Amino acid sequence: MTQENPSNSIDDSKQTQSSNKSSGANEELNRPVEFDIKGFLKQLSERPGVYRMLDAKGDIIYVGKAKNLKRRVSSYFLKSQKEIKTEAMVAQVASIEVTITDTEAEALILENTLIKRHKPKYNILFRDDKSYPYIYVSTQKAFPSLSFFRGAKRKKGDYFGPFPNASAVHQTMDVLQKIFPVRQCPESVFRHRSRPCLQYQIKRCSGPCVEGLVSKEVYAQDVRHTLMFLQGKSFDVIEELGQQMEQASMALEFEEAGILRDRISALRTVQSQHIINQPGDKDMDVLAIYEQAGVFALCLMMYRGGNLWGSEVFYPKVPADLPAGEIFSAFISQHYSLHPLPKLIILEEDFEERDTIQKALSEQVKNPVRLRVANTHNDKGLINLAQTNAQAALKQHLSQKASQFERVTALQEVLGLKTPPNYMECFDISHTQGAQTIASCVVFKEGIPSTQHYRKFNIEGIQGGDDYAAMHQVLTRRYQRLKNESVKLPDLVIVDGGKGQLNQAIDVLKDLELESLPLVSVAKGEGRKAGLEILYTPHNKQGIDLQPDDRALHLINHIRDEAHRFAITSHRKKRQATFSQSRLEDIEGIGPKTRKKLLMHFGGLTEVKNAAVSELQKVNGISEAKAQQIYDYFHGEA
Repeated sequence: MTQENPSNSIDDSKQTQSSNKSSGANEELNRPVEFDIKGFLKQLSERPGVYRMLDAKGDIIYVGKAKNLKRRVSSYFLKSQKEIKTEAMVAQVASIEVTITDTEAEALILENTLIKRHKPKYNILFRDDKSYPYIYVSTQKAFPSLSFFRGAKRKKGDYFGPFPNASAVHQTMDVLQKIFPVRQCPESVFRHRSRPCLQYQIKRCSGPCVEGLVSKEVYAQDVRHTLMFLQGKSFDVIEELGQQMEQASMALEFEEAGILRDRISALRTVQSQHIINQPGDKDMDVLAIYEQAGVFALCLMMYRGGNLWGSEVFYPKVPADLPAGEIFSAFISQHYSLHPLPKLIILEEDFEERDTIQKALSEQVKNPVRLRVANTHNDKGLINLAQTNAQAALKQHLSQKASQFERVTALQEVLGLKTPPNYMECFDISHTQGAQTIASCVVFKEGIPSTQHYRKFNIEGIQGGDDYAAMHQVLTRRYQRLKNESVKLPDLVIVDGGKGQLNQAIDVLKDLELESLPLVSVAKGEGRKAGLEILYTPHNKQGIDLQPDDRALHLINHIRDEAHRFAITSHRKKRQATFSQSRLEDIEGIGPKTRKKLLMHFGGLTEVKNAAVSELQKVNGISEAKAQQIYDYFHGEA
């Protein structure tokens, strides 16, 4: 990579190009300072490199990389440019600086360096400068140990990771200590012990520190099984332990057989806790994005040795109206410039620069790296899990981002209420094709869910699918009761829906002589996208259209989403309760041998019912189709 030239000349031999900052009367494209775009683009190199866009003050407002600088930079100044973000950025460009590189990989590295140094306002920014922890196994020692590790890998031994956080490391080590009694004490403690510690007494260490308590051969076997588990070979460990248990039983060594049985049981429990446990020794990351009200959460799920070792969620600083693909591109470029690269990264969706970045990352680590868009059933299951984690994390993030008082106050101002709505109730309706209709009522106090006050209502006596009648019934039942009992009424009533649901609420409150009760309905916006909702009140039926990042809208969406979740959950429980008690014998194609395998693997019918499709497939002889059939039998249609 060559150094940039501070001069304004255009010269490929100097590997740098820069536009002239000249003043002029023409304010084309509303730029504060004019410069000769056509002349600059005409002489721009077609080689790889990095470009920096500067405003009139000389501040860098955007940094980008390109395989072909001329083609990429020219694209910003096309008359057909329609992206709002790009138009706003281009309008502020007063000059452009370029640094040419020899390869795309060099451009990728330089771009990340400049973004982190200058933090341009139009770039996607990820705060991700921490180091990840590992599990370290001192395999060079006579009696190896397991320990938490973070930092430069200078010590000889085996490292397993990275883990997303210290908690994930400690949880894994705790599980391993219960199954395989390998020591986890520091070398300084191990060398100076003359009698076993408490870990030996509670059977979490075999006591290699004291001569005669455990042989090197037995201890080495526990270490080997530990390494196999960390490498994703837990199924092989179970099979090996099963053979040893059978041999011990035949030799009438029942105590040893019992120990092995308990280890097998513990390993199966660990496997079941991995919601999607990948076969083999795959090292891969899974990326998915969830967006709510203009705020994004990107979830990174880390699989090492086929095991899910945890996840981490990032909240990037993202300009408005940005496609998800650009967020993936920015994250992969920035994150993996600092952290170890797995061989495979599974993506929720494709993006324009995927092939370029894949090639650059492969050059960076001198090994093939694949960026694969989820296309198989298994990949989509992994993405769904990552999306679920991103959604849950974002909801919590939004709850904490602004103080509850500020959000409640913002809602008060938006709706023109006399007092802050510290006590709010929100209603939603759920049914399956008009059957088994459930209405939910969730309560928020001081901007926080008050789950002990949630209520669900069975809606009956209406035509199936009539959401208006269902809303009318639940509001009537709820506020007739509150009025009769003379209890405190809410400061604000929220209904999920548009003007139709609002009119039902107005009629109910009028009939109950509660017209003074503040009321608002939440209608989904264009394309049902979060952040585009319209609020309607009895005094403003034209609608209140808030910005996606408005705190009041965040609070309204939080309440509405919680009412929706509670309604769906309650409806599914009601639907499930209508099914008779299911038995494996009633499932077509499940014979006595298969039933026996299922019950032995999971330990009982309840565990079979609660098993995911991926868990059912782990039973010998159960295909994906059969596993789905069993799951659908117990759970019904989604």
